[in-house]
Amino acid sequence: MRPDLEVADVFHRHGADYRRDHAGHLGRVERRVMAAVEACRTAALGGHAEHCTDCGLVRQAYNSCRNRHCPKCQGLARAQWLAERQAELLPVPYFHVVFTVPAQIAEIAFQNKAAVYAILFKAASEALRVAAADTRQLGAEIGMVAVLHTWGQNLHHHPHVHCVVPGGGLSLEPAPGKAGDRRWIAGRPGFFLPVRVLSRLFRRLFLERLQDAFDAGQLRLFSDLASLADPATFCTQLAGLKRIEWVVFAKPPFGGPEQVLAYLGRYTHRVAIANSRLVSLDQGKVSFRWKDYRHHDKSKHKLMTLSADEFIRRFLLHALPDGFHRIRHYGLLANGHRVAKLAQCRLLLAAPTPLTPDPTADYRQRYRCLTGRSLDICPGCGAAMASLGPIPRNSPRSLKRGAGCNAGALLVYWLSQRNRRLQ
Repeated sequence: MRPDLEVADVFHRHGADYRRDHAGHLGRVERRVMAAVEACRTAALGGHAEHCTDCGLVRQAYNSCRNRHCPKCQGLARAQWLAERQAELLPVPYFHVVFTVPAQIAEIAFQNKAAVYAILFKAASEALRVAAADTRQLGAEIGMVAVLHTWGQNLHHHPHVHCVVPGGGLSLEPAPGKAGDRRWIAGRPGFFLPVRVLSRLFRRLFLERLQDAFDAGQLRLFSDLASLADPATFCTQLAGLKRIEWVVFAKPPFGGPEQVLAYLGRYTHRVAIANSRLVSLDQGKVSFRWKDYRHHDKSKHKLMTLSADEFIRRFLLHALPDGFHRIRHYGLLANGHRVAKLAQCRLLLAAPTPLTPDPTADYRQRYRCLTGRSLDICPGCGAAMASLGPIPRNSPRSLKRGAGCNAGALLVYWLSQRNRRLQ
């Protein structure tokens, strides 16, 4: 069911003004995100029409933009990704660890998204693996799924990485020339790794990699950060960051595999704001619900109202560079050896091999399997739906979403088009 208000509605009403007012500061990625969200599931992208063979219901479905920043295009991708991850879960506790960078780093990251976000991933994953490999802590090789978020509830730029980590790992590789089988090492109940150790290790690894990127000329520093382009000033800035505590937060372990998947479903394919959080769009103002985590009652929603211009600006802060992967796997779960490592872990844990999704299934089969709903059944009477054919891009105005076309007019149009093709 379509929500009453969508991000696309804000773009439709105020996107043209935003493009005009910010023409000199709007990049190609941001323009493409706006265009994709505006066109998503409208006649501009075409689609297909079908009718019920029993009650005559006519249904048109417009194509989605499939842009990863679009609030409407992540449902099936999330369900399919979760099905694949479910086959990788081990029968052990899982932990949730969050790595956050200070505000000074966030400013540098905004001007150098690809470089600094990559450093954030590498420093967080390496901190976890190095700390876990320490025999004073766990003494094991671990794996993790890391997800980048760049927003807070108020849509400000707030880069951080969420990591989901099994509570244990494989014993370290035997020394060369020595015999020995690997075994599973379980962590202490309810405890994974000390947060202070992770925080200081993460800080050191991040700042070392950031300095290396600066020395290699990989950082662009301009506008308010132009002074940091001077090597001495940059070093002074990093020296100050070494003296403050960096926030690393470790939550208690999940209750079971179902909770792990529920968490991943909420975090992996999210965009800056879901359509369900939007409340109103009136007189150039956008209101939405948000949670203030600094408040003692973190479950209580507040209402924030921004100008449409500011709302669009904050939304576009979180557009990622082309080709940048915001979900990454490390250690035991790294793509190169995940299948073999997981098989070894299951053998040591005496866990059965789970079923994996069928990669050859078509879209309708995958949709039915992942959502429990069928696209081939009439929502009105339960009879079979039959195709009327494709809807071409830029269909007649009467067929566009929201133009008030009725089922009869649509059926007449498609029957005439089909008859014309058959002649």
